[in-house]
Amino acid sequence: MSLTAALLDPLLAGPGAARPLVTYYDDATGERIELSAVTTANWAAKAANLLRDDCDVEPGTRVGILLPAHWQTAAVLLAAWSCGAEVAAPDGTGPAADWLLTDAANLRTALDADPAGGIVALSLDPFGKGLGDLPPGVVDFATEVRAHGDEFVPWEPVADRALALDGEPVGVVLAQARQRAAELGIGTGDRVLSTLAWDTVPGLRDGLLAVLAAGASLVQCRHPDPSRLDARAAAEKVTHRLA
Repeated sequence: MSLTAALLDPLLAGPGAARPLVTYYDDATGERIELSAVTTANWAAKAANLLRDDCDVEPGTRVGILLPAHWQTAAVLLAAWSCGAEVAAPDGTGPAADWLLTDAANLRTALDADPAGGIVALSLDPFGKGLGDLPPGVVDFATEVRAHGDEFVPWEPVADRALALDGEPVGVVLAQARQRAAELGIGTGDRVLSTLAWDTVPGLRDGLLAVLAAGASLVQCRHPDPSRLDARAAAEKVTHRLA
């Protein structure tokens, strides 16, 4: 079972599949976007189809993430794991990635890295607008993902021993996420407000994986305005906060 299936299948099978799973705020732009477990899974499936069919991402492929803590980042992370890929350490340590997924702000860094597979660039635009004017060979995620279906069936099952995150296999990553959820006091049905970045393995583990592994839901705040967080926590019925 892939890490994505282990995280999402229990949520999709439960009574809360249509409830908010990821609620994303950006206080710099005023965005608020809410995704249910079903919608999150659909986005992850579309992205997984793109990564497999257009980029040949498969078990053994290393995928680097040069993206902020964003709902689309969650989708492409889950997509990579659906394909059986290993997500490289977000801080750039460890072996080089075969593919880099980046936003516009980090595109130059990705181009300089010149990954062997290539680059997928995300606009992170809430209305799905592509980046445009990209260098040859760079995949424009927002444009290309539209052509892919919202169901993903792997060609082969992903083994528990397949590497998933920074050299650790699926089973270990899942166990670590569940352990961190217990240590943080996050349980099924909790609503977690987080301002954590996902640019380190601990930040990604606590800020995303632990929340999903616990069966909780996430209110992710980018560019947080501290004066708004208390009111937001009340409005979103938050039970835990991570910062």
